Amino acid sequence: VTMKIKVAILDENVSYLNRLAAAFASRFAEKLEVYSFSNQESALTSLQNNRIDVFLSSDRFDIDYNRLPKRCGFSYLVDSAGIESFKEKPTICRFQKVEMIYKEILGIFSDISPDTIKFETGDGGAIVSFMSTCGGAGSSTVAAAFAKRQAMFGKKVLYLNLEQFGSAESFFDGEGQFGLSDVIFAVKSKKSNLALKMESYIKTDPSGVYFYSAAKNPLDIIEIGSEDIDSLVAAMRAIGSFDIIVVDADFSISADAIELIKQSTATVFVSTGTDIANTKFLRAISALETYEQQNDVSVLGKILLLYNRFSSEVCKMLSDSPVRVCGGISRIENASERRVVEQVMQNNVLDKIFG
Repeated sequence: VTMKIKVAILDENVSYLNRLAAAFASRFAEKLEVYSFSNQESALTSLQNNRIDVFLSSDRFDIDYNRLPKRCGFSYLVDSAGIESFKEKPTICRFQKVEMIYKEILGIFSDISPDTIKFETGDGGAIVSFMSTCGGAGSSTVAAAFAKRQAMFGKKVLYLNLEQFGSAESFFDGEGQFGLSDVIFAVKSKKSNLALKMESYIKTDPSGVYFYSAAKNPLDIIEIGSEDIDSLVAAMRAIGSFDIIVVDADFSISADAIELIKQSTATVFVSTGTDIANTKFLRAISALETYEQQNDVSVLGKILLLYNRFSSEVCKMLSDSPVRVCGGISRIENASERRVVEQVMQNNVLDKIFG
């Protein structure tokens, strides 16, 4: 059963309280149960009577910490984002988007509650992974364009770049201080309430695509193993009813790459169609066939082939491709990476990934 996080907010500004409570009710009614107070004694009494999970108090109040329940997270509301702590307690800037305050609440709660919240995950939507067996195919460009196209159609989309040297910021912009390194640390540490912690790290692009910023150190990506892929996928499915999770990853004949293909609804191999690209793709498929036979697993049925940066003068589509071919996207010249994404996302060949 999905439970709500109970949040008490104490602030002397009643107008601010009403606006914040209304915003939470509008955006996060299924996740939060909010109690607002302008009187300190009433707020502290409510902490006991309503078993509050997270208590936010204006820094204008002098809080008696001894009256805070043991398993109640606490933070001061302050006027500036530059104030990292107040009276040796964590802080949240009151003047920021409600989505950012919500994520900070999730972060506080996930740290103090090991097992309170459980999710009904269902199937968690489709996972579409993008890989390439050759350099320069633009698989990240296609993955980002696919994510933005799905968001354009009203889908709730999460983009996750697991390439060792990949960077979501090449395609997306969003507010927040956390990123993929923090996600990896949470996964490797086997954090309780992992889904809540991961949700608190998500950023949102103006296009509507949700994403994680790049790992601080590319070596962090190497730490992800096949068991971590399982945990990561389960947590992503549990976060927030995403319709589609787009995973941009490096390809290799390794346990973690194979695990991602197995977990995916579909895996799109992006190729340019040059002779060397076609050769590398066929060798990769041959290796996967051998892997299937040796390990008694099925992965080839989930693989699709999509051509990008395709030029009929120097490229050709395989006439006898061992996997389904979605189609081709022509080379786009003299444009920035983001402009290329904007043009690629208009191509309806991306719709063929789902059939």
